Amino acid sequence: MKYVLVTGGVVSGLGKGVTASSIGLLLKACGLRVTSIKIDPYLNTDAGTMSPFEHGEVFVLDDGGEVDLDLGNYERFLDIKLTRDNNITTGKIYQSVIDKERRGDYLGKTVQVVPHITDAIQEWIERVAIVPVDGKEGPADVCVIELGGTIGDIESMPFIEALGQFSYHVGPGNFCLIHVSLVPVLNVVGEQKTKPTQHSVRGLRGLGLTPNILACRSTKALDENVTIKLSQFCHVPAENIITLYDVPNIWHIPLLLRDQKAHEAILKSLNLMGVAREPNLKEWTIRTEACDMLYNPVRIAMVGKYTGLSDAYLSVLKALLHASVACRRKLIVEWIAAGDLEDVTAKEAPDAHKAAWDRLKGADGILVPGGFGDRGVQGKILAAKYAREKNVPFLGICLGMQIAVIEFARSILGWQDANSTEFDPETKNPCVIFMPEGSKTHMGGTMRLGSRRTYFRLADCKSAKLYGGMKFVDERHRHRYEVNPDMTSQLEDAGLSFVGKDETGRRMEIVELPDHPYFIGVQFHPEFKSRPGKPSPLFLGLIAAVCGQLEVVLQNNDHVSSVVPKTIVTSNGQSMMKAHQNGNATKHSNGLVNGVYSNGNGVHF
Repeated sequence: MKYVLVTGGVVSGLGKGVTASSIGLLLKACGLRVTSIKIDPYLNTDAGTMSPFEHGEVFVLDDGGEVDLDLGNYERFLDIKLTRDNNITTGKIYQSVIDKERRGDYLGKTVQVVPHITDAIQEWIERVAIVPVDGKEGPADVCVIELGGTIGDIESMPFIEALGQFSYHVGPGNFCLIHVSLVPVLNVVGEQKTKPTQHSVRGLRGLGLTPNILACRSTKALDENVTIKLSQFCHVPAENIITLYDVPNIWHIPLLLRDQKAHEAILKSLNLMGVAREPNLKEWTIRTEACDMLYNPVRIAMVGKYTGLSDAYLSVLKALLHASVACRRKLIVEWIAAGDLEDVTAKEAPDAHKAAWDRLKGADGILVPGGFGDRGVQGKILAAKYAREKNVPFLGICLGMQIAVIEFARSILGWQDANSTEFDPETKNPCVIFMPEGSKTHMGGTMRLGSRRTYFRLADCKSAKLYGGMKFVDERHRHRYEVNPDMTSQLEDAGLSFVGKDETGRRMEIVELPDHPYFIGVQFHPEFKSRPGKPSPLFLGLIAAVCGQLEVVLQNNDHVSSVVPKTIVTSNGQSMMKAHQNGNATKHSNGLVNGVYSNGNGVHF
């Protein structure tokens, strides 16, 4: 087994996760099998109880693991399925060591950080690295390990020590360290400054790790004299110093690495030059260049609770982007804080209320993502009502599905107090209830988590057709509440159709409005399995409905190939007729990150 360690220096947020994912993709393009591990030095056992404002979204795996969002990047870039053990945290390591101590496994020894914690870290890495994640038998060829945080952080010291021992343990030719650092450009003089990276590498070497490759983040490519200076002071060959400069979207990063021969530097460090081939990134390049050339906009209103931080909905954004590229449309996200749509905001902050409704009415489609708590729920209900009444394409995910059911019960059945017991435990019409197997005393890991099977109860529905006419689908879940099965017959009699259920037939998974152009709610999270070039069917359906391509997609089981261009096609303004157009299509965006344009309150990007 070969190991590639990615560390970060100077500041956090440099893009270690994207860099590690891109390195994995590049090695996979060289014909190697790749797996990934993310090390998070925080004390939490997992990311499940952390606020999205603290750490971004919680990514859910097939086995129910609630993990760091970087594992989502790994899965999307490498098209693999990871497990909860691929995310190592300080909490997991200490818990495993303490459990061993309580069992008496240490035979009376004094349990210490060195060697017991450091040994546990190394054993965890070696154990997880050999588990296949690509659907094939046998271990991978290379394991890419990302160490979260920044070199010098107190909480990461045991991991630094363990990885220093690990590099010695596996020996030369089996370990390659890539250090991601910042080379800032001071506006006053316009000069690229190397001192922060020099200090970062010095600190790394002082802790027992020597970088083989430097990946330098900067606004532009490194000047030749800067590369020479870094090579001289950091003791890294000049050809092993890579520039990761700003690009229109992150799909360019693997191409940047390839163009600068990063794969050759890695393969030489790992003694794999005779095994690997030249990287084949033809499809990736076509998709990346096609994304850059998109012209015709598609505006999706994201009505959520955590709109102040785009990472809180990272997988949803990526799934929208995958679908938009498949439909040859430039994605523009209209961020709308759900609370701004509510009547109380009209009195307290009328300008914010008007701006939110203007953005909602100007959008081509509406998406209500998952969430917890009652803040903004009424605004989400109003958004679902607007989409239903105005025939605007709508996709509700998890809580988004539940509020769509509540809105329907209130508006169509006249149950004005219809609600979820999460928000009103005393409601007389509990359309959404707490799941019987859930825990009300422990929060971590007690939800209905991971991959669960949904059976289509009706073949002639949009969601079944979008999934290619399959009888069932396996999607990932993360919820404590569900639609009340005792009320579904009344809801269906009024026109709501529960087309997907679990194996018992008692748990509602997919709801549709048959007479609506596109109104679908799902209890699961389809965004977690969306991939570049293989968009989630339900997200593809939403974008296709907006763009007038839904019938084409529904009629073709191979829905992606029916829309994705085989070669790069430049849009020149001659767009297809839209099934739904609502608002000003020439409205300009005010932000671009990773190929996603954004409108909103200006704090997201």
